[in-house]
Amino acid sequence: MSVTAPRGFEAAGVAAGLKSTDAPDVAVVVNRGPLKVGAAVFTSNRAKANPILWSQQVIQDGAVEAIVLNSGGANCFTGAFGFQTTHQTAEKAAELLSVSAGDILVCSTGLIGTGDEVFRAKVLAGTEQAIAELSRDGGEAASLAIMTTDSRPKQVAGAVGGWTIGGMAKGAGMLAPGLATMLVVLTTDAVLTPEEADAHLRHATRVSFDRLDSDGCMSTNDQVTLMASGASGIAPDPDEFRAALAMACIDLAEQLQADAEGASHDVRILVQNAMSEDDAVEVGRSVARNNLFKAAIFGNDPNWGRVLAAIGTTSATFDPYEVDVWMNGVRVCAAGGPDRPRDAVDLTPRATEVIIDLKVGAATAAILTNDLTHDYVHENSAYSS
Repeated sequence: MSVTAPRGFEAAGVAAGLKSTDAPDVAVVVNRGPLKVGAAVFTSNRAKANPILWSQQVIQDGAVEAIVLNSGGANCFTGAFGFQTTHQTAEKAAELLSVSAGDILVCSTGLIGTGDEVFRAKVLAGTEQAIAELSRDGGEAASLAIMTTDSRPKQVAGAVGGWTIGGMAKGAGMLAPGLATMLVVLTTDAVLTPEEADAHLRHATRVSFDRLDSDGCMSTNDQVTLMASGASGIAPDPDEFRAALAMACIDLAEQLQADAEGASHDVRILVQNAMSEDDAVEVGRSVARNNLFKAAIFGNDPNWGRVLAAIGTTSATFDPYEVDVWMNGVRVCAAGGPDRPRDAVDLTPRATEVIIDLKVGAATAAILTNDLTHDYVHENSAYSS
């Protein structure tokens, strides 16, 4: 049931004609309470879409009644008209739900720089239709409505100690960190304060979506939202809830990685024995963003020299001539020199793991990425056509 697995939530997804197909393209998720707690994190890109600018204002008081999401158009770099479209979307939802427009979040995804009266009319009509179709069974349709180049919906749900967390996500390209990395809606029926929701969400995104770096490209529309209804009546143990939310986000992040545009390998880069967690993240990200490394993985070539060359560009504390590197369980580099022969490594499986041992501390971090393929280049060369 995705976002409607927790008590107190209804959702819907409808086809408003924003896409070239008849697929769903407008989704609404509503919190029926009794609590209307919300928290969100947004892209750190200075170029922000109109829905981000709106939602950053809405979330300041920690109260969220509903979220409206559309695919088929990013509503970014569309000027005053685009911001008015976002505002009118929130007003339409608020009118139909008998709540304040200042408590309605809005998200959009799709092509940047497009938007006209027809787009606006379809978004508003879709919002009205989706609200008319809200139900506890609408989570699946909502998850379909936010897809763009995704090949399948991404959902998660799980119950812990009398309360539940649910979620849905979209994203198959432009997956790079900036607090959030795509569109994600998380729901829970646990009793949380706005401050607790914000703290738990920031921790969860830091160890999940912020570690997903599929292609190094940061979007203008990225948003991760958490809504809490309190319908379970249970105030969870803070550590238990934080861990459960992080696991849900990691699950969704891994689903996004597995559906990355054109990818043939899902690469997990584990950096261990770093001086600090920040160092481990910096080292892992330097490899995840290295096109020579990503091309080698696509070619099933265990070229560990590209790993060392990449991490040598960082400011992390380590001696590159002491580093060990494993690829799919085979140590190919020991103390900065060759170890096992390259032909001992099998890189044909889609799941690929690279371990980098810095040997200077006890901190660890994992970065998720993908290889660089012909299909990725082809898909993104024709995205707007």
